[in-house]
Amino acid sequence: MPRNSRPPVTGKHRVARRTKIAMGAIGLAIAVGGLAVAVTAGRTGEASADPADPSFFIDINKVPAGNNVNAALKKKGAQGSFTVNCGTNADGAHQNPDNFIAQPGIKNGAQHLHDYVGNLTTNADSSLKSLLAGGTTCKNGDKSAYFWPVIRIDREDKAQAQQKNQQAQQQQKGKTGDVQQDKSAQDAQDAQEQRNSQGQGGGRSGKSAQQQQGDQNQNQDGQQQQRRQRNQDQNNQQDQNKNQQQNQQNQNKNQQQNNQDKATQSQAAQQDQLGGIQGANKEVGDNDGTIIEPESATLKFIGGGAQDVVAMPLGLKILYGDAKQSTNGPANARPSWTCTGFEDRLTDLYPICPAGSKVERIHNFPNCWDGKNTDSANHRTHIVFANQQGKCPQGFKNVPQLQVTLVYNVPQDVQQNGEYKVDAFAQEKHNPRSDHDDFANVMSRQIMGRLVNCINSGKACAE
Repeated sequence: MPRNSRPPVTGKHRVARRTKIAMGAIGLAIAVGGLAVAVTAGRTGEASADPADPSFFIDINKVPAGNNVNAALKKKGAQGSFTVNCGTNADGAHQNPDNFIAQPGIKNGAQHLHDYVGNLTTNADSSLKSLLAGGTTCKNGDKSAYFWPVIRIDREDKAQAQQKNQQAQQQQKGKTGDVQQDKSAQDAQDAQEQRNSQGQGGGRSGKSAQQQQGDQNQNQDGQQQQRRQRNQDQNNQQDQNKNQQQNQQNQNKNQQQNNQDKATQSQAAQQDQLGGIQGANKEVGDNDGTIIEPESATLKFIGGGAQDVVAMPLGLKILYGDAKQSTNGPANARPSWTCTGFEDRLTDLYPICPAGSKVERIHNFPNCWDGKNTDSANHRTHIVFANQQGKCPQGFKNVPQLQVTLVYNVPQDVQQNGEYKVDAFAQEKHNPRSDHDDFANVMSRQIMGRLVNCINSGKACAE
């Protein structure tokens, strides 16, 4: 059953977990007179402030109209549609930082938080069998998995950035020059040995030449005895050093063995460090702030420009966009952002919408299936996009195109100040180009049959 909606978030101020850490660390640095303190945000040595870059935001009025290729394809081919009502996850009951498609079996593999609708059991270990056995939020019983990264509002990003600058200045003040080694004791010893080597008395009056020669021989015998003693001390020290080195080597071997024995046990802890959920705001890695759930989440299947479509196979997995576009390159990243009332244009930046308009994400999935595989090694080659005429590559078949439309009531001042951002991998730095979406088909044969019929017959169906 769909969950009840909650009032839209209005951007209440909060004291973030990482802000508290930053403030405490800065106070400590000042108290100890310039001690360099590293304030971390889940990654050692990096400051806690993690705002989206101001260059990631654009006034939607500055985005050229008519650049939405999805809108152009909707006018071609079969004109039917099939909308599934699966709710919005308004209460945040089903969220985790997993991705069983791209990172199967790896807890927290996504390193950012996903919103889920549809199947209620989706996690890192999900399989077709487990999904078929799970419940669903979809009214018509569709057990498919639909999930996308959450959006957060963080009004404290600017304050954190200022704290980062203060910390850097404090660290600079705390730096000192090299400390020179005190060699006075060594110098005194060297002077004493020099005096001994020159003999005592130096031919002072009152002693015969024979007495002086005897004194010199005595001094030489004493010096030889001292050298022998020093050599013996050196040998003893070398033996002691060898023993210490051997003991250290044995300790290192034991430690290495212990580390190997503990490797399996620490795997779960390491995975938690990749992006385990922390705190009331479900902060994950570098993703902080208050989560804002979509006001509406529309899951619509359309023709995608095809004259007719064939059924999706059970278990078909599809990715939209690229969560690691900074690493993989721009090939799979797609413009996903717009504002309500401006759907004729899409941008790969965060939109700043005019009054009365709301932030909107539109995700149109690939819709050309190879006819054989439900997944592939890179999770992409088995299903690709149709061309601008709605046609598939040779050997591929048109399947229904999933279009996910998410609308958010982001306060105007938050938009203007660049204080909202999508959850992302750390290297993406909240780049809106990393926006993405995931889908796994777990529809029954009956539901898929109705879906295909509605699209091909030109009907607008909703369940």
